[in-house]
Amino acid sequence: MNRSWVPVPDGSDFPIHNLPYGVFSGPGEAPRVGAAIGDAVLDLSRLDLPAADDFAAVTLNPFMSKGPAAWRAARLRITELLTDVTHRPAVAPHLIPQAEVRMHLPFQVADYVDFYASENHATNLGRIFRPGQEPLTANWKHLPIGYHGRAGTVVVSGTPVVRPSGQYSQPGSATPVFGPSRRLDIEAEIGFVVGTPSRLGHAVSAADFADHVFGVVLVNDWSARDLQAWEYVPLGPFLGKSFATSVSPWVVPLEALAQARVTPRQHPTPLPYLVDGRRWGLDLTMEVRLNGHLISRPPFGTAYWTPDQQLAHMTVNGASLRTGDLYASGTISGPRRDQRGSLIELTWNGSEPLELPDGSRRTFLRDGDTVTISAVTHLPNGTSLGFGEVTGTIERSLTHSRENPWTK
Repeated sequence: MNRSWVPVPDGSDFPIHNLPYGVFSGPGEAPRVGAAIGDAVLDLSRLDLPAADDFAAVTLNPFMSKGPAAWRAARLRITELLTDVTHRPAVAPHLIPQAEVRMHLPFQVADYVDFYASENHATNLGRIFRPGQEPLTANWKHLPIGYHGRAGTVVVSGTPVVRPSGQYSQPGSATPVFGPSRRLDIEAEIGFVVGTPSRLGHAVSAADFADHVFGVVLVNDWSARDLQAWEYVPLGPFLGKSFATSVSPWVVPLEALAQARVTPRQHPTPLPYLVDGRRWGLDLTMEVRLNGHLISRPPFGTAYWTPDQQLAHMTVNGASLRTGDLYASGTISGPRRDQRGSLIELTWNGSEPLELPDGSRRTFLRDGDTVTISAVTHLPNGTSLGFGEVTGTIERSLTHSRENPWTK
């Protein structure tokens, strides 16, 4: 692929090989669709492109619904416009510095599912909560475990996260108390955005993953561990997970990541519907920062279950896909301590606090803490591309308790 005539700084997440889509606006302007290139956003609503009307929409959903042929045609044309210098006079006026625009939630979320794809993460939690027992449940290596979240609480990066309140138990008491979460956590994840829908009653094959999934985002699935621990028996996560899930403003097209594919080793061999086609594991290195300090580098390539398998399992019962469906990997953790993707693992359930450069210590999040997650992949051709960032800052609970140490 040729170099772009648009200046792209060294180390930028957004070289010409990437071209992620997002929804942006300037002051007093309506949101519309753009593509990131270097430090700029290209206003796609002003260009002669296939499916041009879709780029004037306030979400990516109309464009995503068109399917792979439309996605490829638009990507080819955008690449041409940004690499052929003869197009520069017509295109350059529609390049806007990213620092001058506001980014919006890039797609309307139809449904949200979160999985549990990382064996290292599942093993760590099993050892924390079931010491002396087999850390993985009997079903874990036979199917991608997941739960349904709340589509309405998916927010774009930069949206403040209000500390949730709810019921949680206290040591030595059989009666729960109500108040702000004392054990607010993060989950570093990768998310997959569905473009092409499917029919109700029709299972989607793992081999058809790229025909349905439009692109990839960063996800922070914020978690209130104390609320979660009290409520999850017998039906699983609810209020401890449904208060906020943050996603990055840029959706990286699946086509941009084709060279980053990896195939994890799985034993025992999953059932046939989970091994149809080549796996879509991705060699991505994530970084998690707390108040600007790097605390973890989770490797997404170590995930046991891949997004194509998750899609196949999510629809094998006949559940339909809708444009804008989002499903996420679940917390990604590597084998080392500095690769754990949640605070509950990094601090081993609070028993090993993190030491921050300012001298403070953390087991779980305090009000005012800012968490930022990024990711990058290094392609075989020597190019690196990234996802930007997903960030969120914790705000004081609406039901603030003076006795809650984590709100200080």
